[in-house]
Amino acid sequence: MPMSPRLLRPRASGLVLPSDADARAYVLAVNTADGQPLEAPVVQAIDAFVIGCKADGTWSAIKASCILMGARTLSGALTPLVGTAPTNNNFVSGDYNRKTGLVGNGSTKYLNSNRAGGADGTNDAHLAAYISTHHAAGGFGIYIGAGGISTTGANNLGRNNSPDLSLFARCRSQTVDISLGPNPAVAGFAGWSRSGSSSYTFRTNSADSTVTRASQSPSSLNLFVFARLTSSGPNVIEGYSDGRMAFYSIGSALTLSSLDSRVSTLYTAIGAAIP
Repeated sequence: MPMSPRLLRPRASGLVLPSDADARAYVLAVNTADGQPLEAPVVQAIDAFVIGCKADGTWSAIKASCILMGARTLSGALTPLVGTAPTNNNFVSGDYNRKTGLVGNGSTKYLNSNRAGGADGTNDAHLAAYISTHHAAGGFGIYIGAGGISTTGANNLGRNNSPDLSLFARCRSQTVDISLGPNPAVAGFAGWSRSGSSSYTFRTNSADSTVTRASQSPSSLNLFVFARLTSSGPNVIEGYSDGRMAFYSIGSALTLSSLDSRVSTLYTAIGAAIP
């Protein structure tokens, strides 16, 4: 299928760049980190994703995010789509797959998103991830998290392997909420979004559930990816995940179904574009 001239901007050098300014800045940064340009179909997929998020009204709510797929190198994959770059702790190039994302080891590997859990409003926040392979080790694994059962205003998105393989959330609360969709949870997009003080939306298995849970003042701990930080001094990290993720997003409240559709389309398009 021919490439849409609306989506791509060819350069005299032969380099192909997105038409959207934010997508273009991201692709140029990834190209620099990788040391060579991304393939045109990958660029097209990224451009369509950003343009689509802007059309949906979700782009401005994304404050810290990485597309953990598509890039040629781990450095490229850790180039932020939005916000500050995450700090890599122990991931190596062999942990990264261009089609399916970055995999944890359940014990030592995590990213510090460098965004505080309280950076977004108490009742204006979201966490989301595209999980290509779920956490499988014993106990629980965190996909994105800050704080736990003893932390007021904790923020978690994770998977519990006992007893039911369900996804769980803590959304501005010490109290955990278990996914209300079918279990075991299938791979794909998951997340929560809060825009009110009494309840929030928890999305798993392509369906939204409304969870009645009063918000607490959010923890100021930095949100980690593939684990959670539970104390600020001395630092305590737990819930290391051995799952594989292709995308994460942190920010203000948004429509999860819209972001799910865009991220799922991006995942499929990048998988098809890379041999």
